[in-house]
Amino acid sequence: MPGNGDDDPDERTAADDPAAPGRPRAARPSAVDGPSPAGSLPTATGDRFTRPGGMFSSLRVRNYRYYFAGQVVSNTGTWMQRIAQDWLVLSLTGSPLAVGITTAMQFLPMLLLGLFGGVLADRMPKRRLLIYTQGAMGLLAAGLAVLTVGGVVTPYYVYAFALLLGLVTVVDNPTRQAFVSEMVGPKDLANAVSLNAANFQTARLVGPAVAGLLIAAVGSGWAFAVNALSFAAVIGGLLAMRESELRPTVPIAREKGQLREGLRYVRERPELLWPMVLAGFIGTFGFNFPTLLSGFAHDTFHVGAGQYGLLNTAMAVGSLAGALLAARRGAPRLRRLVGAALAFGALEVVAAFAPGYWSFAVLLTLIGVFGLSFNTSVNSALQLGTDPEMRGRVMGLLVLVFTGGTPIGAPVVGWVTASYGPRLGLLACGLVSAAAAAVVGLVLARSADLRMRFDLHPGRGGRVVAFVPRTTAPDKSELAAAC
Repeated sequence: MPGNGDDDPDERTAADDPAAPGRPRAARPSAVDGPSPAGSLPTATGDRFTRPGGMFSSLRVRNYRYYFAGQVVSNTGTWMQRIAQDWLVLSLTGSPLAVGITTAMQFLPMLLLGLFGGVLADRMPKRRLLIYTQGAMGLLAAGLAVLTVGGVVTPYYVYAFALLLGLVTVVDNPTRQAFVSEMVGPKDLANAVSLNAANFQTARLVGPAVAGLLIAAVGSGWAFAVNALSFAAVIGGLLAMRESELRPTVPIAREKGQLREGLRYVRERPELLWPMVLAGFIGTFGFNFPTLLSGFAHDTFHVGAGQYGLLNTAMAVGSLAGALLAARRGAPRLRRLVGAALAFGALEVVAAFAPGYWSFAVLLTLIGVFGLSFNTSVNSALQLGTDPEMRGRVMGLLVLVFTGGTPIGAPVVGWVTASYGPRLGLLACGLVSAAAAAVVGLVLARSADLRMRFDLHPGRGGRVVAFVPRTTAPDKSELAAAC
């Protein structure tokens, strides 16, 4: 790993951080303080943010380097298990429906219990909780490996392990999201979120290929075993962190009504509520590519498994590029995430009319760029705009609306695709996504009392079209600065 953690002049200990436990929190900025610098989003503690120090700026933080390195290994193992699990179920049953049941068992807990996972993330120290959840995931992978290599695995065992994995993920996912800010602090948070996404997309390219070779050589069980071992990298990185350099949030005491408190917290803040609503629409209807891409490959372009895999690769490459581009930007403005969602939906509409296979593949790459840009922007914006003691619940709600809607949206999109063809299915997904982005953008502009300004001679660094506030009222100016 590069460096020893002492080479970053900006790296502070928790004792030096004004937002750390035991230090008085800064007052929330008022309108008289002026708007945030361009490209930044004011947080609940009133911090101001600068542009990042490069595409990999957050890797200067020693603790995050250990976390990132562990995730490289673990994410690759996770993608290996996904491929091996689907192949195992298909080989045991010969039924694609059984594969769908396995996926549903893994995602159903998030739909039913996702909010409770966010509450637990706020109640417990996040580093310790992640050690528990990652260890549990490793044990589940090891158990499935033993059953498979021993030749006693059945589809029902796989369903049970998928359900247990989903239950652990309910807690692990919001905890991991909220823990990023404790490692890097607000200045590098957007960069770290983008690098996490790049990490995941890189594993998405490597993991399936390694899994395919391993399954062909020695069987699915050994892919599960490799994944079990990969969790040692994450746990080792967590244990190796310097606690003095973390910025831990004080866990909240267990009380009644904390789940409702989290929902009320989001409902009362337009800068959190409307991005969350948009994420729900995009996650439920926009990201249904497993169903759509198989339909385009088989029914529209009449290509085989290799070219179908290439379509998935094209999207993964675009997503990786989008994550790296996002890592170069500062903390996100709300207009960026709305613009990314609008471009994502518009590109899906255009791709629905793609005349040939290769033009469709190119459009998928662009869809991947803007889809990932939206993902990282909404994640960073919500974390930066949330009080630390509420962050677990807010991120739990984001995970719920973004991934929990899959069991709802996937059957609808599948029915449209089966009844009217994949082109109409993708067209419907694109129209819903673009319409949701346009409506949320208008609602945010109206809530912040913004107007559109045209300047045909903007000068250096200016914009021809810009949104400017109509009023200087404090309750409007803060939201306008976020937009």
